[in-house]
Amino acid sequence: MSSIDGYRKGWAIRYLREARAELVAAQKTPYMASSLVLESMRKAQAAIYYSLGDPSSLESIVRQTVMKKQSVKDPVLRCLVEIERTVQKVAQTPDADKEKAFKQADDLIQIASDIVGLFIGEEAD
Repeated sequence: MSSIDGYRKGWAIRYLREARAELVAAQKTPYMASSLVLESMRKAQAAIYYSLGDPSSLESIVRQTVMKKQSVKDPVLRCLVEIERTVQKVAQTPDADKEKAFKQADDLIQIASDIVGLFIGEEAD
């Protein structure tokens, strides 16, 4: 049984599918890889936000928490904050470390797939 409504489920699945497509495109077009990897990570993050609730509210809460730079006790918020920090690091990393960025994006897509799958009640692949 799905624990999210059809609208959010549809967007979560769409963003997850697009995140995978962006990562494949990044591997095929090295001159655009850094921007495509970052876009892939942002879409995976959006898929997570849609599966958890209101994406704009969650994004705001996560960004405020990141800016405060204090420890987070709530495990879900801590996970979301770590994802945001990882995305920010990739955004600020020079192109020299593309392999690490690809791996981080791939890992984030897998995490997003697992989270979305939990909330829609089925495999999100």
